[in-house]
Amino acid sequence: MTKELKQEKDVQQEVFNLEEAYGKTFRRLSEGDIVKGKVLAIGVKDVYIDLGYKSEGIITIGELKDIVDLKIGDEFDVFVESKENEDGLITVSRRKAENMQGWDKISATYKEGDFIEGKVARKVKGGLMVDVGIEAFLPASLVALKGFGNVNQLVGQTLLFKIVKMNKPRKNIVVSRKDAIIKEKDTIKTKVLGELKTGELRKGLVKNITDFGVFVDLGGVDGLLHITDMSWGRISHPSEMVAIGDTIEVVILNFDKENMKVSLGLKQKTENPWKDIENKYPIGTRIKGKVVNIMPYGAFVELEKGVEGLVHVSELSWTVRVNNPQDILAIGDTVEAVVLSVDANSQKISLGVKQIEPNPWLEIKEKFSPGMKVEGKVRNLTDYGAFIEIEGAIEGFVHINDMSWTKKINNPKEYLKKGQKVDVMILAVDAENQKISLGLKQVTTDPWSEIIKRYNLGLAVEGIITKITSFGLFVELEKDLEGLVHISELDAGPSGNLEEMYKAGDKIAVIVIKVDDLERKIRLSIKKTKE
Repeated sequence: MTKELKQEKDVQQEVFNLEEAYGKTFRRLSEGDIVKGKVLAIGVKDVYIDLGYKSEGIITIGELKDIVDLKIGDEFDVFVESKENEDGLITVSRRKAENMQGWDKISATYKEGDFIEGKVARKVKGGLMVDVGIEAFLPASLVALKGFGNVNQLVGQTLLFKIVKMNKPRKNIVVSRKDAIIKEKDTIKTKVLGELKTGELRKGLVKNITDFGVFVDLGGVDGLLHITDMSWGRISHPSEMVAIGDTIEVVILNFDKENMKVSLGLKQKTENPWKDIENKYPIGTRIKGKVVNIMPYGAFVELEKGVEGLVHVSELSWTVRVNNPQDILAIGDTVEAVVLSVDANSQKISLGVKQIEPNPWLEIKEKFSPGMKVEGKVRNLTDYGAFIEIEGAIEGFVHINDMSWTKKINNPKEYLKKGQKVDVMILAVDAENQKISLGLKQVTTDPWSEIIKRYNLGLAVEGIITKITSFGLFVELEKDLEGLVHISELDAGPSGNLEEMYKAGDKIAVIVIKVDDLERKIRLSIKKTKE
């Protein structure tokens, strides 16, 4: 016989002797009853309980581990599980008694949707068990809002939970920590929002950074610090000023308690540099500043921290046609300019760089008059004409229609080259709008009166094909003089391919069939040469 078995037998004998000694009157017991029990004896694995019945109760010692210094005579409620086992003992459970009593108390006090405090007892498959008076189940999906990590760190903590389900037949409860967290956050938000005042300073933690601003935790409420409220000066991204985890002091600009939104400001901690701006930068003042941004329409120049002026592309030069400010300026350049206008309400200052020098156009009208012939150099070509430099940096414009008396020019590049020197005539001077109209063809005599005399109707001539189109052939009759052979005047069938029948550069015999002085066109025919 083992030592443990002998000890258990001795305890049972002791119980029998006590029973004999008591000689008491016994109560009636049924399975499912909850009765008061008293510790009679403590064994290695089990504890024997006096139930006030003819037989004693037995309970595993593991159920009583939470009782400190368990001793004979201790009393507590137990649940009758089964009557008299093979050893004549009644199986009882303290845990089930507590659960039954706890369920009765909780079901009488709480309902689904209520919040209850409980202590996280242990981890089980699929979640955690929480002691709320009885053991309630907390599913893993309802532990936290998101990205919580290891649920083991909750074990032993006393927290607030929401009752999401109560199963009366099974007497079990399902709780949610996630819903309780939301409630706690809303409570904190409401409290913080109730304390906020517009214009006050608050410290907060930079929680997130986006392209449009920074989210700052004010102690339970997130506020938005928009990029436009971070600095009076220009910044490209909020990360230039703050980093995640920084503690910053901000100004409460406004807040919406109903929607729990808070707008914050950082630049508002200092005085607006645009205050009294008209007196700081009167119109006509010469200033120096740094180019901080360049756009297709102009360059922004920083005059002081938070104050920028715009030099429009048209205000960069009196004489040079500037298509893009980047052609003459770069970010970081220091430039001198003149204040042209100031709008404090819109926080706009217009600057001019060209105004630093005298306006040469004031003398242009006196110097150049219509009909004057001058020498120039082709500066730039466009689809509709050419810019010609006629003196220094002064440019005039030759429209495509003013390039030749006789030749149809589809693109100025066919007629002129960049850098080419040419003689031009002044057609008009508009000093106010800084424009000079020039003519190339006007430096020569209009030849059409002589052309009409030379090219009579029916005249047979020889020319060179210059262009083949879907509607006919262009034929050069002499330098810069072309005529058109319409497809109807060609010796070709209805399905004839002109590009197979004729080649550019070929000599061809034609007959003049029309000379239009008004439209300055000559019509030719090949068909009539064979009649």
